[in-house]
Amino acid sequence: MLKCRDKIGIVACSNALMHTEKNQIIELENAFVKLGLIPVFSKYIFEQKFVFNGTGAERASVLNDFYNDDSIRAIFDVSGGDIANELLDFIDYDFIRKHPKPFFGYSDLTTVINAIYKKTGNSSFLYQVRCLVWENREIQTLNFNNTILNRQEDLYKIKWNFIRGSKIAGVVVGGNIRCLLKLAGTQYMPDFDDKVLFLESYGGNVALMKTYLCQLNQIGIFKKISGLLLGTFTKMEENNERPNIEELVLSIVDKRIPIAKTQDIGHGNTSKCLIIGKEYVCGLLA
Repeated sequence: MLKCRDKIGIVACSNALMHTEKNQIIELENAFVKLGLIPVFSKYIFEQKFVFNGTGAERASVLNDFYNDDSIRAIFDVSGGDIANELLDFIDYDFIRKHPKPFFGYSDLTTVINAIYKKTGNSSFLYQVRCLVWENREIQTLNFNNTILNRQEDLYKIKWNFIRGSKIAGVVVGGNIRCLLKLAGTQYMPDFDDKVLFLESYGGNVALMKTYLCQLNQIGIFKKISGLLLGTFTKMEENNERPNIEELVLSIVDKRIPIAKTQDIGHGNTSKCLIIGKEYVCGLLA
C-alpha cells in the first residue's frame, strides 16, 4: 500500500484534539518518521474554539486537498467524537471516486467512511492510527509496518466467533453504531441490500444499545443484510451488563441472519483494521 518516503496526510475531521494532546501527536509524527513515512498535517487538528478545529467546510477542504495532491499516498484521521458528519456536504465525492486513495479513521469517522462508500464505491479503513502511540504500541507498530508497508495481513487477521449460523459473506458496511445512525434519512446512508453490517461501540449502556438496535430494525436494515458482525462494546463489556450485546442482537435481529463477534475490532488499543466496502467471507478478505 505504502512505501518508504511516501507522504501521508493527517487530518481531524471530527472533534478537535485538545492542546494537552500535542505531545502525543508529536510522538505519532516521530513514529511515522521512524517507519520511513513523511506526515503532512492539516492545520485543523487542535481546538480553536471549544470542540471545534475549524468549520466543516474548512476541515473538508483539507481532506479534499489531500485527495487532490498526488504526492499524498494515504490519509489518516486522528480524531473522533461527534462532529464528523458536519463535513459530508462539503466533500468532493466525484473527485474521490475517480482518484481513490486509502483513508483511515474510526468511531465518529464511521460517517465519513460510509458516505465515501455510498457516494463513490471506494473502500476505507476502520482503524485509529493513534494506536501506534497508545498502550500496546509495539505490537501495533509491528502490525502496521507489516501490513501497510510490507503488504502482509497482520492488521486484517481477525478472529470471528459465531453466535448464530456458520458463514457470513458479503461487502461490509457500518462501524460505530451511534455514528452510523447519524446517516439515517440522509443521502449518505449506504445501501444495505445483501451487505454484511458491522457494529461496535465505546460508550452506552444496555438500554442505549437496545435503542440503537431497535432503530436499525425499524428502518428495515436487519431485513436487508446478509450477515451481522459485532466488534467490542467497550463500556457494556467492562461493566458486565446484562443482557449482553450478543443476547440483545439475538432478541432483535431476524433469525435468518448469521451473526459473529470479535474482540479484535473496536475502541481498544489492541484493535485491528476492518475494511469498509470490501467483501469478506467468514471474517476473511475474499
